[in-house]
Amino acid sequence: MIAILKNGTTDEQTAHLVSWLKQMNLDVHISKGAEMTVLGLIGDTSRVDMELLSSLEIVSSVKRVSEPFKQANRKFHPNDSIIQIGNVKIGGGYFAMIAGPCSVESEEQIIEVAQAVKESGANILRGGAFKPRTSPYAFQGMKEAGIRLLLKAKEATGLPIVTEIMNISALDLFTDVDIIQVGARNMQNFDLLKELGKTDKPILLKRGLANTLQELLMSVEYIMSEGNENVILCERGIRTFETYTRNTLDLSAVSVLHELSHLPVVVDPSHATGKSRLVPPMAMAATAAGADGIMVEVHNNPSCALCDGAQSLTPAQFDDLSHRIRKVREAIV
Repeated sequence: MIAILKNGTTDEQTAHLVSWLKQMNLDVHISKGAEMTVLGLIGDTSRVDMELLSSLEIVSSVKRVSEPFKQANRKFHPNDSIIQIGNVKIGGGYFAMIAGPCSVESEEQIIEVAQAVKESGANILRGGAFKPRTSPYAFQGMKEAGIRLLLKAKEATGLPIVTEIMNISALDLFTDVDIIQVGARNMQNFDLLKELGKTDKPILLKRGLANTLQELLMSVEYIMSEGNENVILCERGIRTFETYTRNTLDLSAVSVLHELSHLPVVVDPSHATGKSRLVPPMAMAATAAGADGIMVEVHNNPSCALCDGAQSLTPAQFDDLSHRIRKVREAIV
């Protein structure tokens, strides 16, 4: 249920109403916009007398929200959320260029790539330290050593870093990581999501390979219900009957998620297509569709990459894509 307050409602009046609602064992999410304040009521709202609430002098209207996800719902938070990582902002018109190798392989590699993508306009560095692989015999990442190298790259370039967490036991290793990524395979690892909800770090949550958008938003709810509202959604392709590409990039998800939720949405065309030549057109299409950022794999020597070299751009290719992305944004903004 949401209650929309009238313009001119004072903070004291709002606090008094919130206190009354909390006496009914409800959690109240307050969203202040430029033109209105929205109170999101979370819990058993059956005990709330809608007519009584609507009749209050400061209340403009009261509506029930049918969707099971509440805190991620745009009805609870009409304005776009802007997630800030250092000096970088994502959402609400701010665009993120996230780039870097699929996996960290060496200090020389990660710093070289970080410097190259920064020069081309990237404002966040990605890199895998822990790598979930289909085969147990494939390269699993450098783990803790990989995080240390990412931090060295951050020190060398100033770029904030994002890397994937695999399980709760590794959380202490992510103390200095700027954005914690939850991969597609862990999208419904609810114990992990709840634990991440207790942190104050931005979480980049990827859609699962065969999950609906509502399931994605319900996973977000696990994080937000624990107090962490800094969530970034990521569309990275879903599994369909098509086999030519690694996955099928669902660009309609960008518009649908923006309609349903106030959270920023980024698109990963690298994992979606699995082919480097398809990454630039899909990245530009995602930008034109209104994505709040793109997440692209870049490697200084893709043919020798230990992980996903086929879908990685070279620094020169990323530089070209970055220029194209800027032109697309100039055309649509």
